[in-house]
Amino acid sequence: MSTAVLETPPADPTGPVSKPLTTGRQPAGILIALWLFVTIPFAAMIAAVPAMWGWGLNWVDVVLFVIFYSIGGFGIGVGFHRYLTHGSFKAKRWLRVALAVAGSVAIEGSPTQWVADHRRHHQFSDMEGDPHSPWRYGETLWGLTKGLWYSHMGWLFYREMSNQERFAPDLVADKDISRVDKLFPWLVVTSVALPAVIGGLATWSWQGALSALFWASLVRIALLHHTTWSINSVCHVYGERPFDSRDKATNFWPLAILSFGENWHNLHHADPTCARHGVLRGQIDMNARLIWIFEKFGWVSNVRWPKLDRLQGKMVEPERTTLGNATR
Repeated sequence: MSTAVLETPPADPTGPVSKPLTTGRQPAGILIALWLFVTIPFAAMIAAVPAMWGWGLNWVDVVLFVIFYSIGGFGIGVGFHRYLTHGSFKAKRWLRVALAVAGSVAIEGSPTQWVADHRRHHQFSDMEGDPHSPWRYGETLWGLTKGLWYSHMGWLFYREMSNQERFAPDLVADKDISRVDKLFPWLVVTSVALPAVIGGLATWSWQGALSALFWASLVRIALLHHTTWSINSVCHVYGERPFDSRDKATNFWPLAILSFGENWHNLHHADPTCARHGVLRGQIDMNARLIWIFEKFGWVSNVRWPKLDRLQGKMVEPERTTLGNATR
């Protein structure tokens, strides 16, 4: 990575860090599996439209798609991201495990590795050490094209593994999360196979099983993957920056529904532990709403809801009228 492109991160004020940034290249088996889980669902998504004309969708496929997409999407956004990575709230033990399992259903990596990668991203955001900055090749058209590809998915194939002991020691020491980490391969199999099993039983046919496998497994996985990856790529290049952050994180509104509110990335980087990302009027944040529901049921506590004075202090051009119901 060229130091002329990305800034060098400031020295750690607490002194030298004893633990290395990474722990080596990812194993060949994981790399092969990664290629399979990226290319096959993506090919399925490309084939979705012509396939629909051939044998079409049915309501079983639609329902399964929505259910499994929601489980994975909320698991990543609420579970892996806002909870395990940033500690935006505290959860009861059963919900902590459930969110870790739900996030694993998205097939974006085990909880501890996902969290280690993301915490590393925040520590070195758009600087040397960021695992997936789109600005790593410069600001020219070609450099940014390469950078967008790399930050979107290319980094997954060439990365060195973020050091879990350095970036996620709390999860390494957590027995419940460690069990979910060990069960991750089985959760991957379940995430792919269960929709097909349910679809086959609901329609009592092999055609129903294959249809559900295509729509509720392959296409669902591909869409959720590229939505999540777009936060790393698109939301560090295109969009609005109403809040002051030390990096180039942006808000990109077209991703609001598909990402459940993760697209309000500028506020997130300006205030990482905030439980709500979409704080301006009209910004849909379904992840924040789910946390609000959990709080009402008494399943979570100590939620870090945004404070209006803090938001106004971080706004580039403070305007009280643009702030929505940000505190809940």
